[in-house]
Amino acid sequence: MTVRVAVTGAAGRMGKTLIEALSLAEGCELTAAIERPESSLIGVDAGELAGLGSNGVKVVGNIREVVGDFDVLIDFTAPVATLDNAAVCGEAGKGMVIGTTGFDDGQKQQLSDAIAPIAVCQASNFSTGVNLCFKLLDMAARVMGDDVDIEVYEAHHRHKVDAPSGTALSMGQVVADALGRDLGKVAVYGREGQTGARDRETIGFATVRAGDIVGDHTVMFCAEGERVEITHKASSRMSFARGAVRAAQWLSQQSAGRYDMQDVLGLKADEV
Repeated sequence: MTVRVAVTGAAGRMGKTLIEALSLAEGCELTAAIERPESSLIGVDAGELAGLGSNGVKVVGNIREVVGDFDVLIDFTAPVATLDNAAVCGEAGKGMVIGTTGFDDGQKQQLSDAIAPIAVCQASNFSTGVNLCFKLLDMAARVMGDDVDIEVYEAHHRHKVDAPSGTALSMGQVVADALGRDLGKVAVYGREGQTGARDRETIGFATVRAGDIVGDHTVMFCAEGERVEITHKASSRMSFARGAVRAAQWLSQQSAGRYDMQDVLGLKADEV
């Protein structure tokens, strides 16, 4: 069975990469492409937009125009837009792959309510390598325990609007969970001035925004005399796009529920 997939934010950097990834995938087909209603690209062929040549899918400005044309929507846009799309997909019984980050607490609850009736795969990062890193981070935290200082570093392109990245926060959450800590209480987001000696319980985050960096993440476990670093560096958005397409294929076979990329890859604790 071919899974019919819609991409929203089709004219953006990630949207174009998703369209390309779908053109290369087996068992998936791009059947709808969505942009903001005010976009000058409404009506443009999505394949040509992505530099692939015509594919016959025209960009539309309202998800409701094409809600009958897809099985799963891939959404890597912004919180407000994703919430609007979730409301439509929830009503129509359409699956969603959500890579949007930066939701506040109220928006997280609104999203949960909207997607309750459908199958959704939501992740801060759809890269296979990053999700493997999550597994390794859990192992490192449990082995090295409370004897190390833990710092999370991340770097992204100058256009990224949220900080720290959703992936960095997920990495910190994995470590905090493994150590039985409340990330909300132990996270330190940047340091300046006379900060005093470091509290061993804290998990620090450092953020860089510059140039065209696709995405770098490093978690350091620093002890006296040695340190372990777990690093992932993305050189292309295609790693995220391929993961999202893989998630869409997997999601089409699932019942209603909330899943993540760890489910798609079979990396849950009871599966490995």
